[in-house]
Amino acid sequence: MRSHRVPSHPLCRSVFAAIVIPTLAIPAVFIGALTGPPAASAGSTVRYVALGDSYSSGVGAGSYDRSSGKCERSANAYPQQWAARNAPASFVSAACSGATTSAVLNSQISVVTSRTTLVSITIGGNDAGFSRIMKSCVLESDSACLSAISNAENFVTAWLPARLDMTLHAIHSHAPSARIVVLDYPELYDLSKSRTCFGMSSNKRAAIDHGAARLDSVISAAAARNGDIFSDVRSHFSGHEICDSNGWLHSMTWPNDASYHPTASGQELGYEPAFSAAAG
Repeated sequence: MRSHRVPSHPLCRSVFAAIVIPTLAIPAVFIGALTGPPAASAGSTVRYVALGDSYSSGVGAGSYDRSSGKCERSANAYPQQWAARNAPASFVSAACSGATTSAVLNSQISVVTSRTTLVSITIGGNDAGFSRIMKSCVLESDSACLSAISNAENFVTAWLPARLDMTLHAIHSHAPSARIVVLDYPELYDLSKSRTCFGMSSNKRAAIDHGAARLDSVISAAAARNGDIFSDVRSHFSGHEICDSNGWLHSMTWPNDASYHPTASGQELGYEPAFSAAAG
């Protein structure tokens, strides 16, 4: 889930599929494609692994590692920025555009080991169908958009908690001593500016933000149930959503792969401070 945000915010594409996070099956993560910071300082003991979807891989932030392929890992993503500033003993990013909880379990979890001491993750938006919702809301009527969001909220309430629990439990199993930071998704729209903002109707924007808020609350509850740290990025993005003059989120872009994702500023000034405060 590349919002009080429905990501469902945002996380080879056809022209339309590139509008939002791809939802195709996620390719296996190859160690050679993983990214890391310069050599760590001798005294560092932190071994950091970044997992999750396009909000952690950095879609929309530019400067992509070509070796990461469709995962689109950016040098400007918050995990890379945190690692560059803190020089951990080791750093691996397995985050991948379009990732779901199943993708984390099948293609990313293997990079987490008993030596891992810090893990970050954004996940859940693609499980809830972020790309499908944004497709409906961009191209179809208000009623179709609101119906898609309602269906996603029902899924988030009924089915996503178990998927999140399974994912977080797996991370604990691989790294029993690790500090696990679960980040949520930013609000996509500043509704106070909606009437003067070009694009979707205010009804659609309000529904998207409402659905995203529901998603974030489920993510927060999952982190609490599993004894993990929840890092809420929403306050960091306040005043910098779509419709704000100094926004840190892409609206519709061309090419479209960055649409509804944080900009480089959103990663640096929104996500990285939120994660840094929770990383300890």
